[in-house]
Amino acid sequence: MKKSLLALASGAFILGAAEFVMMGILPQAAAATGVDIPTAGHYISAYAIGVCFGTLILVFGRKVPPKNLIILFMVIALIGNLASAFSVNAATLIVARFIAGLPHGAFFGTATLIAKTLADKGKEAQAVSVMVTGQTVANMLGVPAGTLMAEFLSWRLAFGILAAWAAMTIVLVLAWIPFVAPIKDAGIAGQFKFLTRRGPWVILAAVFTGNAGVFCWWSYVSPWLQKTGGWSSNLVPLLMMLAGFGMVIGGLIGGRITDKWRHAGTAALGQTISCIGLLMVLLLPGNQGTTALLTFWIAFGLFFISAPQQLLMTEAGQGGGELIAGAAVQVAFNFGNAIGSIVGGAMLTTFSMNYRYTGLGGMPLALLAVGLLAFYSWRCETDTDAIHRMREIQV
Repeated sequence: MKKSLLALASGAFILGAAEFVMMGILPQAAAATGVDIPTAGHYISAYAIGVCFGTLILVFGRKVPPKNLIILFMVIALIGNLASAFSVNAATLIVARFIAGLPHGAFFGTATLIAKTLADKGKEAQAVSVMVTGQTVANMLGVPAGTLMAEFLSWRLAFGILAAWAAMTIVLVLAWIPFVAPIKDAGIAGQFKFLTRRGPWVILAAVFTGNAGVFCWWSYVSPWLQKTGGWSSNLVPLLMMLAGFGMVIGGLIGGRITDKWRHAGTAALGQTISCIGLLMVLLLPGNQGTTALLTFWIAFGLFFISAPQQLLMTEAGQGGGELIAGAAVQVAFNFGNAIGSIVGGAMLTTFSMNYRYTGLGGMPLALLAVGLLAFYSWRCETDTDAIHRMREIQV
């Protein structure tokens, strides 16, 4: 494995952990800042808003070498997480979380370009999947670890460690990532030219609807495991590790298949896996065995689609819009998260807090994503570029 990919995966770990750790430490953060749980939900929203605004960094950073952009993103992540650790009230924590979210989408757009550029020919998707693995490992290990720190030590310690990790990542980037030339300077307007075509909008709509569908269920996975599956609260972190393991395996397998087949076809396959899982959430009787299996299954499908979707958008933005296009995936992802949580909450209200019905709310959205990706593969991905990804094999 190239050291450059490890450096990128280290950055993805920070951002993945920073995004999701708040869900596990929300009660402690709310108590420390003197607000109730619904108000503390703004700490999660502030990060998502930062993700959207942070994409603008790429608009004005198009002439900057990608390696330097990654360093800038890690500096911002360091400042945001350090400020989160030392926040004294709700207002300062909201601002800190906003800052911490700024580099998220821009990082993944830039890191995808670097991974694709440095990859061996024919292994571009696998390189991207290794980079994204940092985010999945964050869900498998970082988020449960942060939850345990909040329970037994301090919620602030989790953000302090992430700030230190960002500093370490800066060193790794400087040492391990070689120079990669900036993208073609197409001007400010030229970076968005790819959005005048139908294909990129189809991909972004699929990312949005697919993640909204999964997050109808995922946003309430902890109470679902306890109320439907009968798991005790102290075992939920272990099940979150199981979900994270599913994300790691799904991401790596999705990357391998993407290199051998259509990118959109692979993404449609992964989305189908998640859609079937959401159907099973609704139909299967709740017990510990089925809920554990579905936790792994849906998480597997959720990140199976990461590498193909990132590559689809990066390729769609060729000619000066690669960074914006790659970052747009994360913006659509986060909008999907927010809408999915709202839809899932509405299903709970409608069906008397029966957590199985989060699957009913998410399934149509996930099915729509499958249809959009299948349409893209059929009508927009007629040239798979496979001939250009062939490589010589010595026997």
